[in-house]
Amino acid sequence: DRDTDKKRIEELLEENMVLEIAQKQSMNESAHLGWELEQLSKSTDLADSEKSFVFELNECASSRILKLEKDNQSLQNTIQELRDASLTSRESSLKFVELEKENQQLSKKIEKLQNQIEKEKQSNQDLETLSEELIKDKEQLQAVMETLKADKDRQIKDLKQENDHL
Repeated sequence: DRDTDKKRIEELLEENMVLEIAQKQSMNESAHLGWELEQLSKSTDLADSEKSFVFELNECASSRILKLEKDNQSLQNTIQELRDASLTSRESSLKFVELEKENQQLSKKIEKLQNQIEKEKQSNQDLETLSEELIKDKEQLQAVMETLKADKDRQIKDLKQENDHL
């Protein structure tokens, strides 16, 4: 879009220059015709038909100049609009670049957080496994304690019986 706008601006500038040159030529022609009219009116009395012809030429030149001025103004307005559009496009591009950078930063943060979440999940799984193992160990120790207690109770009973027997 920028390249197209630049090409269009260049074309319009060239067209503007051509119109300005044509305007200057037209103004020169008009001035020359005015000068010829003055020379003719000084040197000889012109007939009414000749004067009207010169006035018509002068009016044609004037109308052509006005038309060229209008075209020139229109082209200048178009050039200004294209410049404004180009500036707006540049501002949008800069905003887009800033948003893209911010998006990349946020993506990195999200990735870091996802990695932390994965580590936490793994840590939780490890803790669950350890907890299950500890529960099993506790149950085994309780079973061993009950066995030992039963053995102790049996030994005490045996020793009491032996003591009584003695």
